[in-house]
Amino acid sequence: MVTQEAFKRRVRERMRTTGERYTAARRHLLEQASPRRRRTWKSEPEVRDEAVQAATGRGWEDWCDFIEAWPGHSDGHTAIAAYLLSTGEVDAWWAQSVTGGYERIVGLRLPYQRPDGTFTGGKSRIVDVDRVQLRALLLDDDARRSLFPGHNTELCSRPMSKVIRIRIGPGVAHISLTEASGERSRVSIDHRQLPSVEAVEEWKFFWAEWLDVVGTSST
Repeated sequence: MVTQEAFKRRVRERMRTTGERYTAARRHLLEQASPRRRRTWKSEPEVRDEAVQAATGRGWEDWCDFIEAWPGHSDGHTAIAAYLLSTGEVDAWWAQSVTGGYERIVGLRLPYQRPDGTFTGGKSRIVDVDRVQLRALLLDDDARRSLFPGHNTELCSRPMSKVIRIRIGPGVAHISLTEASGERSRVSIDHRQLPSVEAVEEWKFFWAEWLDVVGTSST
């Protein structure tokens, strides 16, 4: 978590210095930090190279070589995962994770991509706000305009639904509110039906900033 927050600070610093948008600044910093690779990675796996190396004994480059040495590697996700499990090299969870990572590296699947081709990105944080009050604001059309200045929103869920669904931007935000402690609440957001990886990164940044404002304005 500390590493992620430090990286986000570096992204923001680059944005202020260069005037770049979040996605461009993040991409440049990732490129600078990337180790030398034997192949061009189409996108980053969800699991870091150090983590997969520690857990399985192979890094991502070696796993890609291992999978591509198998004649059936073009038969799809299910076939690859079953093959990895059958070798005894990994358990079922890692068979799925390694397969998914391989697909991202070679461009068969993009980060955050869902089976229907759309993308989902999320944010979750404990903030100093009463969940009942925040829920009431999210459900009220006038109050919601003040929560999302400059954005058109539409309530897509029923008032009594556990998860509040709000259409905003090019997708629908699924917002869940749970009590944390005292007047603090955990706010979990899944922004679904986004059109691209870039849109996910932009909206994850938006939601991080939004949670900062929500937590600050309530104190």
